[in-house]
Amino acid sequence: MTSDSAPTTATARSASVDLAALLPAAQQRLPQMLEDIERLISLETPSSDLDAVAAGARDVAALLTERLGATPEILTIDGVTHVRLRFGDGAPAVVLVNHQDTVWPHGTLETIPFSHEDGVIRGPGSFDMLTGAVMSVHAAALLLDQAGPEAVDGLSIVVTGDEEVGSATGAPLLRAEAAQARAAFVMEAAAGEAGALKLARKGTSMYTVVLHGRASHAGLDPEKGVNAGLELSHQMIAVAALADPDLGTTVTPTVFSGGTTTNTVPALARFDVDVRAKSQEELERVDTAIRALTPVLEGASIEILGDINRPPMEREMAEGLFDRAGELAQAVGVDAPTGVEVGGASDGNYTAGDGIPTLDGLGAVGDGAHADHEHALSAHIAPRTALLAALIADQLAG
Repeated sequence: MTSDSAPTTATARSASVDLAALLPAAQQRLPQMLEDIERLISLETPSSDLDAVAAGARDVAALLTERLGATPEILTIDGVTHVRLRFGDGAPAVVLVNHQDTVWPHGTLETIPFSHEDGVIRGPGSFDMLTGAVMSVHAAALLLDQAGPEAVDGLSIVVTGDEEVGSATGAPLLRAEAAQARAAFVMEAAAGEAGALKLARKGTSMYTVVLHGRASHAGLDPEKGVNAGLELSHQMIAVAALADPDLGTTVTPTVFSGGTTTNTVPALARFDVDVRAKSQEELERVDTAIRALTPVLEGASIEILGDINRPPMEREMAEGLFDRAGELAQAVGVDAPTGVEVGGASDGNYTAGDGIPTLDGLGAVGDGAHADHEHALSAHIAPRTALLAALIADQLAG
């Protein structure tokens, strides 16, 4: 993870910060970072529990104050609580994108408690993405410790509370915060245990297709009914056929339900659809097709809920920052990162979609997002925090 290569001219744009000193300082901070990761994991914050998310936001705010000596804002938008910490008075030049809500329900800590053994951190949110949030805090602390408040003037740290459910309130906050930024650094986890940064992400859409029929007795007069479940089967096949593997477009029916009793022709059925595409044009093609679905059964009707959610994060928005990360890595004394394109979306889709240079996957190295084997590897935390600090300093220096 670390490199013995000599520093390069990467220091030129970060003259006020000694890049070579960042890694040793980050390594000294690692025990405290591990304490902070345990602290955040120990507060269960499922996206669906707004009170829990609010409690988590208050603890994140307290952590920011303790580590950085600054007072963040706690912002509640339509019941969802977010945290924002700005340094300086002007519009942010660099935005660190985080979230502290998780997919894990209450009680997960009873079966998957926090642990750190043999270099492996476990616990709900360890990989996605509480380790990354802690890295954001300590990257800023590295710069403050070395060069004082001027080193972080223009930095904004945002920690949202609804990323895992589509960022309905977090996205507008982030987009406004990053509107004039030179860079957005997304602290989502890296791509697998190779630690690759994420240079492109597919855009996403989410729909619920509701099928309306007419109930009747399944034994006495089934012909008087209109079977919403049967209509569902026709429409699921039609929707799945909208995928285009050659273009990387996936259209996947996921959750489905319908009916009331075993002897009743179902009057209502529904299924959810997950759409992923590399281009906005493909998202719009699928959107148009889903809204044009027509019933197969006479008397049935279709209702479409949902919309295009996140725009694609196209590679061109990351390439400049990725190249710079490679240059800075040598100066910091860590391995140059690799980069990949991925199908999953993040809040980086929003900033990149708005034309803001965006580099994603700067957080934890590990595996198992949304799975029981979720984990982060502690050996990568200090080197990646040092590189993040270098990237922040570099972009703030212009």
